[in-house]
Amino acid sequence: MKRVTFYFDGFNFYNGLKDKCKSEPTWKNYYWLDLVKFCNSFLSPDHSLVKVKYFTAPPSDDKKRSRQAAFFSANKLLHGNTIEIIQGKYQNKDIRCKLCKGSFTGQEEKRTDVNIAVSMIMDCVLDKTDILVLISADSDQIPTLQTIKSEFSEKKVKVYFPPERNSTDILQISKPIVFLGDNEAKFRNSIMPTIVTDGVKKYTRPETWKHSY
Repeated sequence: MKRVTFYFDGFNFYNGLKDKCKSEPTWKNYYWLDLVKFCNSFLSPDHSLVKVKYFTAPPSDDKKRSRQAAFFSANKLLHGNTIEIIQGKYQNKDIRCKLCKGSFTGQEEKRTDVNIAVSMIMDCVLDKTDILVLISADSDQIPTLQTIKSEFSEKKVKVYFPPERNSTDILQISKPIVFLGDNEAKFRNSIMPTIVTDGVKKYTRPETWKHSY
């Protein structure tokens, strides 16, 4: 059996879903995703899922942070240590508007790119997986992909682009690419129950993460 590990660039994945919802509002239902079930849907019979690693940062907004926490807790309740959440942080950043020439303070996610790179390479060094699946279209991960391919030729690296995300640079070094936006059935079949509970703990899908078909 080939061991498979998935690495979610949470910021890239979530915002891809968010952009997809602008043209297809029903995709909002896929925010409440069973990550392990979703990843397993891509595996062959000779593959075994080792771990799903989700890289993100807690939002500063209380409501957004609460929704994110419920999502992670529900997944952990369903799948325990098969799910690993690796947190970065948000940092204030001065942003200048090219149109009005004014400036404002925004937030920038930090550490996620480095956390993904370190985790993927260390999983190769420690021989924890055979196949690495990166879910991201962030070209900052090209050095990571190139390093694994050159230094760990026995490992296989795959890249899945989140919905509404693309990278010409990644396409040039990694083929074939799986476009998750073309796999709606796998999303639909991997939605968690509205209430996830073990009889003691209970996590409910946020109302803003629902859309009627």
